[in-house]
Amino acid sequence: MFLKLTTSLADASILLPQFVVYLWTFQWKRDIFFGMSKGKNTETRKSEVLQGTLDLMVLKVLDALGPMHGYGIARRIEQVSEQVLQLNEGTVYTSLLRLQQRKWIASEWGTSENNRKAKYYSITKSGRKQLALESENWDRIAGVIGRLLRLEGQE
Repeated sequence: MFLKLTTSLADASILLPQFVVYLWTFQWKRDIFFGMSKGKNTETRKSEVLQGTLDLMVLKVLDALGPMHGYGIARRIEQVSEQVLQLNEGTVYTSLLRLQQRKWIASEWGTSENNRKAKYYSITKSGRKQLALESENWDRIAGVIGRLLRLEGQE
């Protein structure tokens, strides 16, 4: 069974073979998408995060908490996810670089809590606009997926 969902801002594909769920999408320009780990026991696995969702989470953390360094952003996302998400700094810094290149965040050097030099990131005005667009898109796609997961078999 193959379902393809299309909206004006998003194009997501869901493949549902037996017990394995593949939910793969990619970020392209203004579109934000998400992904799930496949074929692993949900009790023991950590969720994989694709760049679109990580970018969205980073923007939200900076919007909600103000300027932070990369390590602090990663730990906050892990904390809010109740350790379901485990992020390495390389993944977060790649996201931060991408967001900075798009001018959705800005950075400046400062001193961390440990009295070390650290780069602090903050969301820009255009980043807030993008966060609003992406949040709306996320809500729409999550609603569609929620409705699909509640579908009952037709007899």
